Amino acid sequence: MCLSTKLQSVISKIKKNALKIVTAESCTGGLLSKIFTDIPGSSKWFECGFITYSNESKIKLLNVDFESLEKFGAVSSQVAKEMAIGALKKSNANFSISITGVAGPDGGTKSKPVGTVYICFAKENIIIKEFLFKTDGSRLDVRENTVNFIIDELNKLTLSS
Repeated sequence: MCLSTKLQSVISKIKKNALKIVTAESCTGGLLSKIFTDIPGSSKWFECGFITYSNESKIKLLNVDFESLEKFGAVSSQVAKEMAIGALKKSNANFSISITGVAGPDGGTKSKPVGTVYICFAKENIIIKEFLFKTDGSRLDVRENTVNFIIDELNKLTLSS
């Protein structure tokens, strides 16, 4: 299935389940929000997007705990969860998608190499799914592969209450 077909399937689910989406993006830099808002009529289901690239913005805009950043690092399951819940609390949305990772080409470590991405879905302040996604390629590849993975996972997810 091509991306636009997968995306249309996701949008249909979102509308059917009366979801209002918020994104909290770090390594993708707003790419998921851009893809969502490229769709005519997205203002009916897309609330807003936070691009929180720095640790400071994660703390200030999404209430990510400084201690979580210190203990686990920005690229971690814990921070992805806090970003997802923070985005819900700072918006009028009822479903959030958070993304934090290492897009490269620099910034990777032995334990978190380039292409390591944590993704979290939350609905009504409850974490419903989280992922450790690993990919490779260029910076653009990492970002695009991450967004494609998210759209695939949203298609698999049962979004109804």
